[in-house]
Amino acid sequence: MALFSSGLCSRLSLTRLCGLRTNMITNGLYSPYVSCQSRLPLCRHYSSSKVRRGIGRYVASKFQTVNAKYEGFLKRRFPRFYQLYHTFTKGFKLLFQDAKDVQMIKAKMFSNRVQYKDLPYREMEKLRQFRRDLMKALPLVVISIPPFANYLVFVLMYFFPRQLLIPHFWTPKQQVEFRELYHSHRVLHHWPVLKGLESTSQQVKDGQLQSRLRDLCAKVQSGANPKVSEILAVRSLFSGPPLGINRMSVDQMRYVSPLLFLTPRLPGVLIGRRLNSHAMELLLLDRALSRLGPHQLSDSELRQACYVRGLHSNSLSINQCREWLTQWLQLSSSLKDSEVSLLLHCIVFLSSNSPTGASRH
Repeated sequence: MALFSSGLCSRLSLTRLCGLRTNMITNGLYSPYVSCQSRLPLCRHYSSSKVRRGIGRYVASKFQTVNAKYEGFLKRRFPRFYQLYHTFTKGFKLLFQDAKDVQMIKAKMFSNRVQYKDLPYREMEKLRQFRRDLMKALPLVVISIPPFANYLVFVLMYFFPRQLLIPHFWTPKQQVEFRELYHSHRVLHHWPVLKGLESTSQQVKDGQLQSRLRDLCAKVQSGANPKVSEILAVRSLFSGPPLGINRMSVDQMRYVSPLLFLTPRLPGVLIGRRLNSHAMELLLLDRALSRLGPHQLSDSELRQACYVRGLHSNSLSINQCREWLTQWLQLSSSLKDSEVSLLLHCIVFLSSNSPTGASRH
């Protein structure tokens, strides 16, 4: 009897565990005749996919715990290395997220047949910045291809972060320092651009236009900020000779290139093509931003937009940045594609005498 009760209990337990639904228990006894169909819930409940997901969650949980302990150890014992480690970890996450965003944007452009010029501002800016980051990171990737070259790469990245790394991998302090340095290099070219315009004004046959261009350059050189109407008064000079995007002298193109952080050490034909490409890209960005409205930008987006257009905005208030950007868009929205050269020179006209953009004569 005890043996029978034990066998009965074990069978009942097995029945409850498997979740088998049967009406074949009669008179307190378990029937051994269980259909094949009644075993199917067991297979469904304990599927291999659920087991794999359970193992995956367990492994991920353990990995997060170990990683948290490792970061805590670095933070306590090696704070400088922890800062570097944390910056690189965060940078890779941001880079992968940007890559996913870019993939989604391009997929949307392909599926909906959306052209680049019709994209919203943030998506257009994302594509522009990611392309530049990728071009800067490409040499580092090439260097790391040979065996054991990754050790050299880490050394180079540590000692030359500004030259080799994209902003994703800069510390907050480095971001401020490097932006100030880049802007100081850009400001050095304000004066040559203005002198080049003065020299080019001698080629202008229309006496009134020649006088307006000289007065505009003199006003900027004297430390004053020109009005939008004064800049637009000479717009016709920037749509054809002598200052159109494809009609400028090679010297003037070399003066303007560093305003966009482009190297002037290239043949004139290549410089002209790059200037035209970047200028049109900036004009399309301005049009997309005008559709969105500067007031829709976050503080960081607003400062970034001003920086791209020549203004170092770190020491300016948000209201000052928004006011300056509104003025820029007021001018930019009035320009045609053929007048895009004037937009490049506005980097000097509108930012030279700003609180953080004074030219070094």
